Amino acid sequence: MVEALKKDPSWKGRRGPVVLVIMDGVGYGKYKEGDAVADSKMYHLDAIRAKSPNTKLKAHGKAVGLPSDDDMGNSEVGHNAMGCGRVFNQGAALVSKSIETGAMFTGQAWKDVSSNAAKGGTLHFIGLFSDGNVHSHLDHLKAMIKQAKKDGVKKLRVHVLFDGRDVGETSALEYVDPFEAFLKEQSGSNFDARIASGGGRMWITMDRYGADWSMVERGWKVHVHGEGRQFATTREAVETYRKEIPGIIDQDLKEFVIAEGGKPIGTIEDGDSVVYFNFRGDRSLEITAAFEDDKFDKFDRGRRPKVCYAGMMEYDGDLHAPKRYLVSPPSIDKTMGEYLAATGVRTLAISETQKYGHVTYFFNGNRTGKFDDKLETFVEIKSDVLPFEQRPWMKCAEITDQILEAIPSGKYDFIRLNFPNGDMVGHTGIYQAVVCSMEAMDLQLGRIAKAVDEAGAVLVITADHGNSDDMFEHDKKSGAVSRKEDGSPKAKTSHSLNPVPCIVYDPEYKGEYPATPHDSILNEGLGISSIAATCIRLLGYVPPKDYDPAVIK
Repeated sequence: MVEALKKDPSWKGRRGPVVLVIMDGVGYGKYKEGDAVADSKMYHLDAIRAKSPNTKLKAHGKAVGLPSDDDMGNSEVGHNAMGCGRVFNQGAALVSKSIETGAMFTGQAWKDVSSNAAKGGTLHFIGLFSDGNVHSHLDHLKAMIKQAKKDGVKKLRVHVLFDGRDVGETSALEYVDPFEAFLKEQSGSNFDARIASGGGRMWITMDRYGADWSMVERGWKVHVHGEGRQFATTREAVETYRKEIPGIIDQDLKEFVIAEGGKPIGTIEDGDSVVYFNFRGDRSLEITAAFEDDKFDKFDRGRRPKVCYAGMMEYDGDLHAPKRYLVSPPSIDKTMGEYLAATGVRTLAISETQKYGHVTYFFNGNRTGKFDDKLETFVEIKSDVLPFEQRPWMKCAEITDQILEAIPSGKYDFIRLNFPNGDMVGHTGIYQAVVCSMEAMDLQLGRIAKAVDEAGAVLVITADHGNSDDMFEHDKKSGAVSRKEDGSPKAKTSHSLNPVPCIVYDPEYKGEYPATPHDSILNEGLGISSIAATCIRLLGYVPPKDYDPAVIK
């Protein structure tokens, strides 16, 4: 338990609440070409920024706990950082360290899965097949395969989920070919390691927040039962689908099964071991439930094999899912949400399904429940279940409808919301749709700003990472746009390394901090972990001493 925050004696108070708007996936682009944010008519955002103190915040790499500044930020670590006010080592760094020190392989979870498979079963690995370092990394998989061989495992199968979001949109074979060579090098008379099944991450297995359980069902059928179109090799599967479905990108590749003589080579059977090697939690919980939950009712699993299952990390600390995991997640304590609850601050957190878990679970330090049921209200707007380029406005208007009721209601002191548009539509790679999504969101920012004016509230606008600001692939040396054979730009569907906005709009400003928009009046060089202290100060309290500094001086 944390102590209540101390009041800031210099704060003169405001009539309305503090409203934190997280524009998911909206940064400041490095290149003019491909910056869909700058290319959009963001009249309301521009107007708010022009009359408000504002700065840029770091939202990637070491600023959010990732191993290096070459690592893209993501929504999970971004919301962790904003919600806990400090930087914790995150998934990729924790897993890499555990492998380097050997701690993973001396832990009980690894011993369970490897010894079980060494008894005569098969060790299966399922996960995102890239080095994007957002959900997984192939180096982690390779290290585990090598260790499994040392531990006496005789048969190993890999079920690949093609990326195309955190890496190039059609880069699958750049990973398949070297990996197949690696498996061939490892295999021998006493060790049989092969790819058994797969498909695109947005077609099978990796759904999140219960948005589309049919994805998980397709994954279950192909990984477990070997039900799907059969191919002799993974390369053949990829090349066939690309030929049959022109323009398809890796994240959407259909499911495939590797078979010999019409028989799948890697179904999951009783007595086998399964490791889901993604370290990030949001797209890991549903397939974990399919393996672990006795009362599972989301789809008919058919034959449910009795396996020794482990996740790379504990994906949900409150649900204790999975029951067995290889690496412990960061222990995040003393979050902003916990401090606000201890202080009696009334909070509303709201988004649509795609980012609901981010403004609740991740913002609260990987915690599912509330700190105080009486003080906290969580609202989820159900997301559409269809490709986001078909509805690029998503649910930003519906979210705003509820915010417009909440701001003047007097029920809340702090309101936080997430508009998913910039990230979810950004991942589609459809430029026109991204521009549409930005302009739709901007209309809602205008509505919110008007409500803030009327209620005497304070509005803080920021983002968790970039995405829509970098929609084309660029040559790293020259900066030139990379182009397809037809001359059109190659779409970039991954997050960016760009900084994100931080705007403090305070229409009833009373002089407690420097606030001339065009002067250098905000603290510079900070990361998004400074959002917590900023909001606490604007609520009239003194931030905890160990929090990263607020942007306002």
